[in-house]
Amino acid sequence: MRRKNLVPNTVTYSTLIDGLSKSKRISCALELLVKMHERGPPANVVTYNSLLDGMFKNQQPNEAFMLFNQMKESAIDLDIFTYNILIDGLCKGGRLIDAKEIFQDLSFKGYPPNVRTYNIIINGLCKEGLFEEALALLLKMEGNGCLPDAVTFETVIRALFEKNENDMAEKLLREMVARGLLN
Repeated sequence: MRRKNLVPNTVTYSTLIDGLSKSKRISCALELLVKMHERGPPANVVTYNSLLDGMFKNQQPNEAFMLFNQMKESAIDLDIFTYNILIDGLCKGGRLIDAKEIFQDLSFKGYPPNVRTYNIIINGLCKEGLFEEALALLLKMEGNGCLPDAVTFETVIRALFEKNENDMAEKLLREMVARGLLN
């Protein structure tokens, strides 16, 4: 029997790139991306998101930001997952100002933040001790049509308790219970 030559498609390449990125083999993932471009199947937003996430998780924020810019230049259709990865990576990489700027531009670019997006930026604000800003954003969420979830409240409550802001933390805890978000 004769075997057919199987040609990897976008899903196959994306899966391999994701696996390489998660196993901290970013240079191999980048090489595979180059081969992917050479051989024809187009990389898509999932391919790039996997690599972007891997770069941030491997403490390569500058490279990740360059990849993000390359994605925009290559006319890759970015999605809210792309922006969540970017904002999360920037927050964890100590670049809260950049993360806030991107967060503020989301709606203008046609990507309304979802609860995950809000949770990421609120967590980043809390880690930097910017509780008033985090609380203001928590209140603004609902006005923007995005309901806070248990993670949203838990993030702020935990940060407030750590900073001995017990009265405010307890007030939010009562709000969480009233909304049925606490089991």
